[in-house]
Amino acid sequence: MKRYFFYLFFFTFSSVASAQDLLRGSVTDAITHEALPGVVVSFTNTGSGTFKDITQTNALGKYSLALPAGAVKIRFSMTGYNTQIVGRTVSTLNIEMKPAMLDLQPVIVSASREQQARQNAPIAISKITSTQIQDTKATAPYQLLNKVAGVYMVDLGNEQHTMAIRQPITYNALYLYMEDGLPIRPTGIFNHNSLYEINMAGVKDIEVIKGPASSLYGSNSIGGAINFITQNPPAGYAGNVSVQGDNYHYRRVDADAGFTSGKFGLFAGGYIARQKNSWQDYSDFDKYSGNLKATYDFDRATRLTAAASYNYLNTQTPGTLDSAHFYNRSYGSNQRFTYRKVNAFRASARLDHTWNEKNNTFFTAFFRDNSTAQLPSYYIADVRNAAGQYQSSNGQVNDQKFRSYGFLAQHRSDFDFLHARLIIGAYLDDSPSSYYAQYLSITKDVKNNYYTDFTNTGTYLDNYQIKLFNTAAYTQVEIKPTDALRIVMGLRYDNVHYNFANGLPPGNTKYKQQETNNFNIVAPKLGLTYDLGNNKGFYANYSVGFQPPETSNLYSSRQLVPLKQATFNNYELGGWFSALNKKMYFELSLYDLEGNNEIISQLLPDNTTQNQNAGATRHRGIEYSINFLPVKEVSFRFSGTNAQHTYVEYSEVATNAAGKTYSISYNGNRMNNAPAWIANSEITYKPMYLEGFRIAGEWQHINSYFTNPANTKTYPGYNIYTLRLGYNFNKEVLKGAGVWLNILNLTDKLYATTVTGNSYGDTYNAAPPRIYTLGISYSFSKH
Repeated sequence: MKRYFFYLFFFTFSSVASAQDLLRGSVTDAITHEALPGVVVSFTNTGSGTFKDITQTNALGKYSLALPAGAVKIRFSMTGYNTQIVGRTVSTLNIEMKPAMLDLQPVIVSASREQQARQNAPIAISKITSTQIQDTKATAPYQLLNKVAGVYMVDLGNEQHTMAIRQPITYNALYLYMEDGLPIRPTGIFNHNSLYEINMAGVKDIEVIKGPASSLYGSNSIGGAINFITQNPPAGYAGNVSVQGDNYHYRRVDADAGFTSGKFGLFAGGYIARQKNSWQDYSDFDKYSGNLKATYDFDRATRLTAAASYNYLNTQTPGTLDSAHFYNRSYGSNQRFTYRKVNAFRASARLDHTWNEKNNTFFTAFFRDNSTAQLPSYYIADVRNAAGQYQSSNGQVNDQKFRSYGFLAQHRSDFDFLHARLIIGAYLDDSPSSYYAQYLSITKDVKNNYYTDFTNTGTYLDNYQIKLFNTAAYTQVEIKPTDALRIVMGLRYDNVHYNFANGLPPGNTKYKQQETNNFNIVAPKLGLTYDLGNNKGFYANYSVGFQPPETSNLYSSRQLVPLKQATFNNYELGGWFSALNKKMYFELSLYDLEGNNEIISQLLPDNTTQNQNAGATRHRGIEYSINFLPVKEVSFRFSGTNAQHTYVEYSEVATNAAGKTYSISYNGNRMNNAPAWIANSEITYKPMYLEGFRIAGEWQHINSYFTNPANTKTYPGYNIYTLRLGYNFNKEVLKGAGVWLNILNLTDKLYATTVTGNSYGDTYNAAPPRIYTLGISYSFSKH
C-alpha cells in the first residue's frame, strides 16, 4: 500500500511539473538600466485576452512566475512606462521597459524626501525625466530647465547662469540647488552660477519645486528648489560613451558605466568639455566633471549608498556689451584678463533602513570642499567726477573657500488612524569659510573703451574668515480624513550662526575685528490635495520662505547699508486633470508671493551694484503646462507663466549734480528684469515605421520687460527656435549606436539672455547665434 501511494504522489507531482513552467527574469528601465521594483507581471493563454496578475518584481527588479503549459503571453505593466506584451519563448525573460511619453502619475521624491505620487503633494512641482534628458542632448542645464513651466534659467555662457522662478531675473540667493536632496552649497554662501558644480552626465531626473520650500529645505528655497537626482548603478552592467562638437569649436566627451553584482553596485560617469575661439571673443573654457555612486544592500531592509562628485571649471569671462556693439553683432570683449576658476568636491554616505512596512529611517553624512577664485568683469568700475568726466578705473580679484561637514537624518512613520504619516528630521551644517578681495588698478584706453591691463596693488578690500553653523529640525504630518482628501502640515526651525573674524587691521575696515550674527527662523506650511478621480484633482497651500543675508553681503567692503533678513508669504492654488481618453494632461498653479524686506540689487553711480532691502514686494502669477499625445508617434508640450512682479514699498537714494542726495520712490512700479510672459513649447515626432528616430522643434518666448526700476527703459524680449534630430540604431550590427544633430537658434536671431540698465544706457548679455551641434554615441547593457 505504501508503495502504491508513493507511485501516485510521484505521478501527480510529475504531471503538475510538466503542466507548468517556471519563468524567471528581471525588469529594468530602458534608459537608465536601473532595476524596476513593483512591475506587475501577468499572463494569459493565447486567444484568451484576459490577463491574470500573478506577481510583481522585487526590490532588485526580479520576478519568478509559474506558467501553464502551452502558448501564453506575458504582460509587464507599471505606471509611467509603456506596457509590454511578449510571448514565452525561453525560461529566462529579461525586459527593458520604456518610459511613457505621457506620464499621468509621475513619482517624485523632493516634496517630502520620500517617494510619492505627484498628485499627493500640495505644491507646484515639475519633473524632467530621463527620456527628456536623453532626447534633448543638452550641453548646459538651461536647455532642460527652460522646458519647465515658470522657469527661466538665464544662459550667461560657459555653463554660467542665473535664474528667474516666481521672481524677476536675479542674481540673489532666492533659489536652492540640491543633489539627491542635499544642498550643494551651505546657507549664506550662495552663488547664482553654482549649477556648473553639477555633473549633468550623471543625472537621471530633475525635479523643480516652484515657490517656497523652506518648511522642508530651509533657507533660499523661495523662488524655487531644484533637485538633481543622480544615476544609480544599473542592474547587470551598462555603459555609454559619446562625442559631440559644434561649429564654434565646442568639444565634449561623455562616458559612464556601472554594474551590480550581488549586493554591490557601482556607477561612474562624467564628461570633459572645452571651447576655444568661439563666436564670442575671450570666452574659452575648460570643464572636467565626474561622479561616483556605490550601493551595498546588507539585506532587503538596509542599504548603504556612498557618492562623490568633482567639478572643475576654468573660464574666461568677456563681460556684457553696450547697445552699439550688441546691435552691430560685434562680440568683442573690452578686456582680456577676467576669469573664473572653480573647484568643487562633494561626498556623502547615506544609510537607509526599513524597520517594517510602516517605519523607515535614513541618515546621511556629507562633506563639501569648494573654492571659487575670480577676477570678475562686473566689478570693473570707472571713477568719474561730478561732471561725469573719466578719472580712473579699478577692479578686484577675489577668492571664496568653504569646507563643510554635516548630516541629515529623517524618520517616517505611517499610522492606521486617518492613514496618517509623520516625518521628522534634523539637519546640521558646519561650514567654515574664508574670503579675500584685493584692489586692482586698471589701465584703460578711454578712446577705444578698452581695458588694457591691471596691477594688483596688494591692498586688501576684504580679508575675513567665518564660522558658519546651521542647525535645523523639521516635521511634516499628513492625514487622510477621506479617501480623496489629504492634508499636509509642516514646520521647520532653523538657527543660522555667523561668527566673523576680520583679517584687516582696525584702521582699514568698517567692521569689527570679531562679530556674531544669528538668525532664527520658523517656517510653517499648510496644504491639501483633493483627488476627484480619473486623474483629476486640485491642491492649495500656504507656506513661508526665508532668506538670511549672505555672508558676502553682510561683510563686504562694497556693502554700504546693513541688511535685514527677508521673509516671504506664499498663497497658492492649483490643479491637474487628464482629458481626451487620457491623451492630454494639464497642470495649473496660481500664486501670490508677498515679500518683506526682500533683498534686491541696487545700481550704484559707478555702474556696479550692491544689495539692499525693499520694504515690500509682490509676485503674482499663473503657471500652466499641457502635454498632449494625439497619436502614439506625436507628443506636444506647452509650458508657460504669466506674472506681475511689483515694488510695493521701495525707494533709492540718488545724488544730483550739486551733490545733494534725495529719495526716489518706485512704489507701484514693475520690478526690473521681470518678463510678464515666459513660454516654452515643443513638438516631438517618433515614427513607428522608423524605430529609434526622433525629430523635435522647440519654441522659447521671453516677453518684454523693464530694465530699470523707474520703468523708463525696456527690452523687447525675443522668440527663438531649436530643432533636434536623432537616431538610435536597433539593428544587430550597429545596435547601441546613436547620432544626433541639434540646431540652436534656428533663425539666427539676435537676442540677449538678459539686459541690465545703468547710468549710461543698457548692457546686454549676448546670446549665441545659430549653433549646429553634432554628436555620436554608443551604449551597451546586459542584465
